[in-house]
Order: sequence, then C-alpha cells, then structure tokens
Amino acid sequence: MRQKLPIDKFTEPVSRFIHQEHTSGIVLFISVLAAIIWVNSPFSHSYHQVWDLKVSMSIGHYALNHPLHLWINDGLMAIFFFVIGLELKREFMAGELSTIKKASLPMVAALGGMIVPALIYFFINKGTPSAHGWGIPMATDIAFALALLSIAGKHIPSSVKVFLSALAVADDLGAVLVIAIFYSAHIDFAPLTIGFCLLTFLLIGNKLGIRNIIFYLVIGFAVWVAFLLSGVHATIAGVLVAFTIPARTRVNEKSYAESLRKLLFDFEEQIPNNSTLTTPEQHHTIEKIKKLNADAETPLQKIEYGLHPWVAFVVMPLFALANAGIMIGANFFSSLLNPVSMGVAIGLVAGKFIGVLVATWLMVKFGAQLPANSNWKQITGVALLAGVGFTMSLFISGLAFTHPEMVDQAKYGILLASLLAGILGVIVLKKS
Repeated sequence: MRQKLPIDKFTEPVSRFIHQEHTSGIVLFISVLAAIIWVNSPFSHSYHQVWDLKVSMSIGHYALNHPLHLWINDGLMAIFFFVIGLELKREFMAGELSTIKKASLPMVAALGGMIVPALIYFFINKGTPSAHGWGIPMATDIAFALALLSIAGKHIPSSVKVFLSALAVADDLGAVLVIAIFYSAHIDFAPLTIGFCLLTFLLIGNKLGIRNIIFYLVIGFAVWVAFLLSGVHATIAGVLVAFTIPARTRVNEKSYAESLRKLLFDFEEQIPNNSTLTTPEQHHTIEKIKKLNADAETPLQKIEYGLHPWVAFVVMPLFALANAGIMIGANFFSSLLNPVSMGVAIGLVAGKFIGVLVATWLMVKFGAQLPANSNWKQITGVALLAGVGFTMSLFISGLAFTHPEMVDQAKYGILLASLLAGILGVIVLKKS
C-alpha cells in the first residue's frame, strides 16, 4: 500500500480537481470572467500595459520584438496546437477517426459545421473589409463544449461524448488547415526551408527508432522558431511536429504482461533487507520494470498526457486572459449591430447548429448510424454546443483582422454566441 505523506493532503485534492473532465472548462470560464472584470475595472489601463509589454528574442540577423500578447498567441498557443496534433494522430491511428466507418459521421458533421457558418458570415460581410474574417465562426471549443456536456447530466450516453469529441477534433483539423492556407503572412522561404528540413530530420529519427522525448521537443522548438521567422503561422509547426512523434510501442500487450509478471515474481523472491531502502537486486528489478514500462508506452501518448494539464490549466487560461478583455458599457448590445459581430454570432449559433445537424441527418439518411443509445434530441443538443467557439474563434479573429475595432467586434460576437449556444445546448440536453 502506498505510504501517505503530509504533502498528499494538499496535492491529492488538486490532482482530483485537475483530472475531472469538466474542470478545464471551469478554469477557462474563470479566466474569461477575470479578463472582462479587469478591463472594465478602474485598473483597465494595466490590462493593456501588461499584454503590450515588449519581449525580444534574436537569432543571428533575425530579431523578434513582439508584445507579450503575441508571444502568448504565437508561442504558448503553439503548444496548444502541438497537443491538438498529438490528439489528431492518436485518433487517426486508433481512435474515432481511425476507420472510414468511424470517422465518416463526425467528420462530415464537422465539415457541415464549418461550411455553413463561413457562408453565413461571408454573406453578411460580403464586399466589406471585414469579409476576410469568414474563418472565425468555423471552430468549436472542445474544452467548453465537453464541460457543458458533463453539466447537462449523467443520462447522456458516453457515445454522445465520443461523437462530440471526434467532431471537435475533426473541426480542429479544419481550423488548422484554414489557418495554414488563408491566415499566414508573407512567406520567407529561407527559414521555411530550414523548418521543413528539421521536420524531415524528425521523421528520419522516428523511422530509425529514436524514442527520446527530448530529441523531438528540442528539434520541434527549432521548427517552431523557423516557422515563426518564415511568416507561416508558427502554431502550424506545433501540429506538424506532433505528426512526427513515434506512436507505436516496442513491446506488444501479451509480451508486456508476461515480462511484467516474471519481473514481479523476481521482485517478490528477492530477500528484503528490512530497511527503507531497496536491495541492489530489488533496485535492478525495478529498473527493468521501468524500462519495460517505457517500451510499452508510446512517446506520443506520454507527451500528450504530460502536456495536457499544462495546456488546460496554463496555456488556455493565459490565452483567454490576454484575449477576452472587452469593454462592456451601456451601449454593449447596440455595439453588436455591425456586420462582424452579427456574422460571427449568427454563424456560430445558427450556422453551426444547421451545419452539424443537417450534415448528420444526411449521413444517417444514406446509411450511417447515430451514436449508440443516442437520440435526435441529444444530437440536436450537441449541434448547439458546437456553436461554443471560444478559444479557436478568438485565435482566428486575431489573425483575420489588424484593425482593433474589428477584433473587438469579433470578440463581442464570439462571447455572446458562445454563451447563447452553451445555454441552449445544455437546456436541450437536459430535456433529452
């Protein structure tokens, strides 16, 4: 039995909180609320001063001098996209996107949920300088959506959660492609070429059987720097590096179980020394067990599980704090009456709902099956929750617009739409 330590009294409650599936959504919501309160307080000037603080980095004759806000969006968010890339690779290899039969329903639903909002936004903003923001209402925030799904009640079958997760992952893939193709700046091919050479080096390392995590993270950082200097959005580097991470074990399940049983038997047979220390023989056996465990674990899953808490409880809350600060005055609702806010809000609430639901209905009409034990009311609730586009939508709005007023207008639409879609989705799911 594991010995209880005094520090466990403090760490165990924190660990339990972190590992609950809805807690990242709660922390994200608190960060959004904190940003809005801060920017509407008497200390609002300090909000902008903090995020406008210049941070410099130079590599050779390349120099980067950006506000802290941009380092979060281009730097820390690259880690967020790296984890998304790891999730995508895992899902394509052995998850809900691993076969055409499994992937078809959530991927087509995600596609519908991207095309319809983009068309709605483009129609509302057609012929205006803000038309370039059509990618903003295309994305679903998986952390918020899953948190709201768990709030909706325990009667929701797990298959519905899997469907929403797979839809959001496919949605993330679409968002990554949109950012790479439509929201990258002027391209400098010299650093971009270096970036792709480094990616090739990582792929060769994978093929040669290199499983050292430090190898992939250090070279992956160099890839990020190369992409940052090239003009292709640096977060794309996170996804591409993720796809180079080894995702296969060195020992199969049967061999692992047999070897582990033998090592445990050896450990039990070794004579203890009745001390707090292990004997040299026991220590040697423990080291063998550690090596066996490392061989049975894929670097991809090890990195994903290791980074997930940092992304959920550091990266995304910091991003929300730096990007969700909007002024809410007496004219807040009248300030929504502009093409950007309306395009984003209608795109997320109505566009996502129509796109996901109609695409799902068409797939079922042509022979696909709804998630096990689910019903159309639950799918309707999921289609509404897909309109919670907070993190990705805010991120794309920062890429789509350079004019501060348009960025703020997009934020108004995103926050209002995410709130409305979340409330409607939970209500429908609770009654399903």
